[in-house]
Amino acid sequence: MSPTELHDDAIVIDGLIIAKWNRELLEDMRRGGLTAANCTVSVWEGFQATVDNIVRSNQLMAECSDLVRPVRTTADITRAKEEGKTGIIYGFQNAHAFEDQIGYVEIFKQLGVGIVQMCYNTQNLVGTGCYERDGGLSGFGREIVAEMNRVGIMCDLSHVGAKTSEEVILESKKPVCYSHCLPSGLKEHPRNKSDQELKFIADHGGFVGVTMFTPFLKKGVDSTIDDYCEAIEYIMNIVGEDAIGIGTDFTQGHDHEFFEWLTHDKGYARRLTDFGTIINPEGIRTIGEFPNLTEALLKRGMSESQVRKIMGENWVRVLKDVWGA
Repeated sequence: MSPTELHDDAIVIDGLIIAKWNRELLEDMRRGGLTAANCTVSVWEGFQATVDNIVRSNQLMAECSDLVRPVRTTADITRAKEEGKTGIIYGFQNAHAFEDQIGYVEIFKQLGVGIVQMCYNTQNLVGTGCYERDGGLSGFGREIVAEMNRVGIMCDLSHVGAKTSEEVILESKKPVCYSHCLPSGLKEHPRNKSDQELKFIADHGGFVGVTMFTPFLKKGVDSTIDDYCEAIEYIMNIVGEDAIGIGTDFTQGHDHEFFEWLTHDKGYARRLTDFGTIINPEGIRTIGEFPNLTEALLKRGMSESQVRKIMGENWVRVLKDVWGA
């Protein structure tokens, strides 16, 4: 099977996209052959603003039903593949939208949210992000984890501090993930995960999605798709071929103002980091270039079976474990 044939035949899942939400993006998802994607609908927003985001997202999906379909179960991912559409999973990058109400977890599950990151870079009521002194998972946070387990929302730890992450991994009765991370073994950065952290999540049945966000890659803005593949290989050698997938962190279409909002605590307060120039690795600058990743992984000597697992099959299995369907 040629790389193109394999990509067309495979289940292809991106575990994190936070791109500008419009028809052009959804058209590019189809060009890239994406079967499904976890798309961010909340970062710093509270309950009401997040609901408003979901309303707008639902409207766009209804207008673009020729391109996309909602995903509530892994069967919906299979249907998306059969229909030649991209399945959209709603996800949060912060549990802030739950505010102080455990009951909001189930409300958001009913609105189509399937993955929630526990913290975004800083402290919230659940725990601590990776840019702040880490006080660990709060008592309220333990209740949120239990409720997410009960209703079937996956706990994501990508932007979460090391101590809070460890405690969520131990607290959760369902598999948890780093949906989009890179190894600090290739580049030291607060957002990257140590070999020990990667092994710990995998040893406890968890999952790792690998990002290609260049500020976290070894060569920064000079990175290519091969540097991204190197990071995927590095992580696979630690967690194994069944606990790894893709989580690009595509920010396609966003402007400087958006990154300013992301990089300040609560969207407006103190600056947490400065990414500088944002440019994706050469060879996978846009979502439409996703087929190049399948080809690049094969060129590095990975088997067809390994590539299928990395590109999407592993995500399907772990999501089924968490969602229950």
